[in-house]
Amino acid sequence: MKQTGLKIKQKWKFFSIFITCYLPHLLSMAQSSTPILRIGIMADMQYADKTDHGSRFYHNSLMKVDTAVDFFNRNKVDFSMILGDLVDEGPKDLPLLLEHLSPLKKPKYCLLGNHDYVNVSNPDLLHSTFGMSDKYYAFTKGKWRFVLLNTNALSEYATTANSTERSEWKLLVDSLQANGRKNTQPWNGGVDHKQLLWLQNELAQARKNKEHVIVLTHHPLLPENGYETLNNRQVLAILYKFPEVKLVLSGHNHKGNFVLSNNIPFITMEGMIETPASNAYGLLELYPKEIKIKGHGRLTSRVFKF
Repeated sequence: MKQTGLKIKQKWKFFSIFITCYLPHLLSMAQSSTPILRIGIMADMQYADKTDHGSRFYHNSLMKVDTAVDFFNRNKVDFSMILGDLVDEGPKDLPLLLEHLSPLKKPKYCLLGNHDYVNVSNPDLLHSTFGMSDKYYAFTKGKWRFVLLNTNALSEYATTANSTERSEWKLLVDSLQANGRKNTQPWNGGVDHKQLLWLQNELAQARKNKEHVIVLTHHPLLPENGYETLNNRQVLAILYKFPEVKLVLSGHNHKGNFVLSNNIPFITMEGMIETPASNAYGLLELYPKEIKIKGHGRLTSRVFKF
């Protein structure tokens, strides 16, 4: 009896050591393998009912969107984000594209790109055509704040003649050209002064609430290779003041790109429109101390710790 009692005590001692020392570690590992948020991401579908041109295969975008939507649904994303240029020649081709996006089981959040503005008579109302709450906006999911900027605000294609925004755009472009910048292309745009103030307020609110921030743009902020937002340096000056910013995700340059600056990863997503068959979409997974991008097709997979 004494020997049996001793064995029982030894087993209970081992069990208590396991509970105290190993179980929290195992639970932590299990928790870290499950993302807080799983998000579907894609950019630059540029669907159009027209003949393919160069490396742009317009009709194939519908098939690619179907593949991405099915993948997002099967992986039970919390929501999806589309970073602009849904269509190539403005809203005339949008209804069919939206039909192919409609099977998404969870909400989608969109940004507009320069191609979305083609042949648009009233740029101020365009965002509602795409189902957006506003031209730029933010939302929170738990302790993550998503800030979606409108980098088309200062451009010729998204402003009307004699408007305040057109005048602000002209002054900006003249200044950039005088300083030898290469990004003053007709397909690039910038962020207006009112929106810069809004951005600062959003980041200050995130700091107050102890939230992490992901900033999304159509035109990249970095690198400076001619595709970047016109006044990218003004936007960067604000972002660099807030370590709450953990990622900047953009579209526009279909080749894709990556820069790490001030401990912030700046990712340009590869464009879906490019190549006849290869796709470009993926999952953005957020963890307590880590961000993962799981790319499919041409979209590059990446992991960042913070």
